[in-house]
Amino acid sequence: MACRVSELVLECRDPEALARFWCQVLDFVVLDREEGAVEIGPREGFGGPQPTIVFSRSESPRPGTSRLHIDVNPTDRDQDAELERLLKLGARPADIGQTGEEPWHVLADVEGNEFCLLRSRIAPV
Repeated sequence: MACRVSELVLECRDPEALARFWCQVLDFVVLDREEGAVEIGPREGFGGPQPTIVFSRSESPRPGTSRLHIDVNPTDRDQDAELERLLKLGARPADIGQTGEEPWHVLADVEGNEFCLLRSRIAPV
């Protein structure tokens, strides 16, 4: 028997704003709100193949480089079209020293948390 990732937790200043951003990015919905935290996940709810994401209010979150970040893959369009969509949602390019030759894009969400947009490699769940 093994464990499975069930939630990812991200400390932030504004859980509602990050939840809105990531719901649009991932086509997730709000599953729960509790004591300064917002949990989002797939429309099917908890316990499916994808982990949920919990945005937990913190007065001093550390945006930018983190030891854990989110990678996303477009599932219904190519990488360039998805990059354009994410930028319209409020993501912005982030420079972490990449050369420009990488097959991914480094972005920052609306609070400055870095994430990567990879080339399409997976099918929708």
